[in-house]
Amino acid sequence: MPLVAVHLFVFYFGILADDTPPVGLAAFAAAAISRGDPIRTGIQGFSYDIRTAVLPFMFIFNTDILLIDVGFVDGLVAVVVTTIGMLAFCSATQRFMLIRNGLWETLLLLLIAFTMFRPDFWLDRWVPPFDLRPGPEIVALLEADTGATVPRDLRVRFVGPDFDDASRMVTRNTIIRVPPTDDAFAGLAEAGVVMVLEDGRAVVGEPFPGTPLFQELQGFDFYADDPVTLDMVLVEITGRPAREWVYLPAALLLGLVLLLQRRRRAALLADQSGQVRQN
Repeated sequence: MPLVAVHLFVFYFGILADDTPPVGLAAFAAAAISRGDPIRTGIQGFSYDIRTAVLPFMFIFNTDILLIDVGFVDGLVAVVVTTIGMLAFCSATQRFMLIRNGLWETLLLLLIAFTMFRPDFWLDRWVPPFDLRPGPEIVALLEADTGATVPRDLRVRFVGPDFDDASRMVTRNTIIRVPPTDDAFAGLAEAGVVMVLEDGRAVVGEPFPGTPLFQELQGFDFYADDPVTLDMVLVEITGRPAREWVYLPAALLLGLVLLLQRRRRAALLADQSGQVRQN
């Protein structure tokens, strides 16, 4: 995910601390005016403001909201969908839209909000985002890029014995940036992966201090009986359906909830009007 999105996530929650106990500076200020209990004030305020705590997760899972490298149409769709999702979430938490929600309506609204916030959750189950390849295939992948002029980012998984307990295997996932080169092993070495193919496995050597992966691979025991291996390469699948397709069933469900609530509201108003006329 973009680094600016991560920074904004942390920054946003730092500001949100004013509204949430036990810090709750705004709650303490309000309680001093109302002479109420600051912790109870903070809890009550946060129950009204829970949508604000959800917002950072929205732009972490769907960075189009931050308009990073996004065109006008895509940005407009992101804003509209986010607004609809936030309204559905508020209606679910307050249990009211046009009329008081039934339990099943609240559950549907939460499902709609989740879909609007995190469309990739459903899309990934429809079409997986990555093709999982065995570690040794990284050589063939890089050799297929011979003649490339830009570095290639590869998602990889390392597996090996834990430094503190060699009997326990640990896993590390990371992204390596391999510079363009005619020699796959030389490119991997520049990316910090000193690797040899051995018995059908991609065996990784201990990185030197100052190399790109030194910090990330520190938790491995490179001198145990079991070697540290580059276990898996995740190759991004191209041509996946756009996430906008996931919004359609959520929008239809929201339309169904609105239609049923309008009918119930109209029936309730008609009943109240009849009672007034009788009185």
